[in-house]
Amino acid sequence: MALDEHAAQLIDGLQEQGVAPFHQMSVEQIREVINTFTGLQLPAEPVARLASDVYHSDGHELALNIYIPEAEGQRPVILYFHGGGFVAGNLTVIDEPARALANAADAIVVTAQYRLAPEHRFPAAPDDAWAALNWVADHIGDHGGNPDQIIVMGDSAGGNLAAVTALRARDTDGPRISAQILLYPALDPAARFASREEFGEGYLITAADMDFFWENYLSDPGAALSSAAVPSRAETLSGLPPTLIITTENEVLRDEAEEYGRQLREAGVDARVIRFTGLVHGVFWMSGAVPRSSELREAVAGFIADIVSTVPTA
Repeated sequence: MALDEHAAQLIDGLQEQGVAPFHQMSVEQIREVINTFTGLQLPAEPVARLASDVYHSDGHELALNIYIPEAEGQRPVILYFHGGGFVAGNLTVIDEPARALANAADAIVVTAQYRLAPEHRFPAAPDDAWAALNWVADHIGDHGGNPDQIIVMGDSAGGNLAAVTALRARDTDGPRISAQILLYPALDPAARFASREEFGEGYLITAADMDFFWENYLSDPGAALSSAAVPSRAETLSGLPPTLIITTENEVLRDEAEEYGRQLREAGVDARVIRFTGLVHGVFWMSGAVPRSSELREAVAGFIADIVSTVPTA
C-alpha cells in the first residue's frame, strides 16, 4: 500500500526543515526533537481525574501520572511505558494519547517515567518498569483501579519494557498481568529482517538510528543475550498473557515485532498481530498530524475490552 498521505507530508516536512537522522544528533538534541512531538497531537482530552505520584527504584524517585476516566466500579489498569529509543521521551509527550486511551478503553492509565540511557544504561529501565508495576499493584486500588486486571503497554522502546516486564511477572511471584500491548516494539538489536533493509532510510526511524539507540542503551554487548533486554531470548515464551502487537507497514521494526508474535503463538500464547498498512513508526503519538493514528487507538481499546470481558480476576 502507498505511504499514507499525511505520514508522507510529515516526512517531507522534516526533510525540508533539514532535520537530521537521530543517529547524527546528540542525545540532548534527540530529547529536544522528541519533546516537539506534542506539536503533532490533537488537543488533549479531559479526563474525570488526573493524579500524580512517585515510585522508587534503586534509590531513585520517579514520576507517575494516573488518568482516571468517568466510569463506575473498579476499572482495568493500563501501565504505559513511553518510547524514545531508550534515551528520550517523558510523561508530557504521552499525555495526549494516555488521556484518549483512558476514555476510549474505560480504563485507568498509569504512565511511568523511567531512567534514560546513556546516563542510566540497561538494566536500569527494566528495573524501573518492574518497580512501577509493583507500585501499581500495591496502590492502584486507592484510585479505583483493579489490581487483578493490570495490562502492560508500551510503544517502541516502551514496548520492549512492557514485554520484558511481562516475562519477569511470569517468572516471579510478582503482580499478575492480564495482557500485554506492544506498539511497534524495539525487541532485538541483532534483528536483520527484510523490513530493516526496505525501510532502513527515509521513514522517521532509520536502521542506523536503531543501532545508535541500542548502543546507548546496553551496558555491554553481552547484555543483548539477556531476556531482560531481548525478550525473545527467554528460554520459553509459554505462559505469557494474551498479547496485542501492533506494527506499521513502513518501518524497520515491523518484521521483528511480527516475528515475536509468531514465536508467542508457537508457544501457545494468544497473540494477535495487526499491521497498519501505509503508516510509519511513532504514529500513536501523532493524532493531529496523522489522523489514522486513531485506528491504532481503537484497536488497543477494542483489545482491552475483549481482555476485560474474558480474563477472570484472581
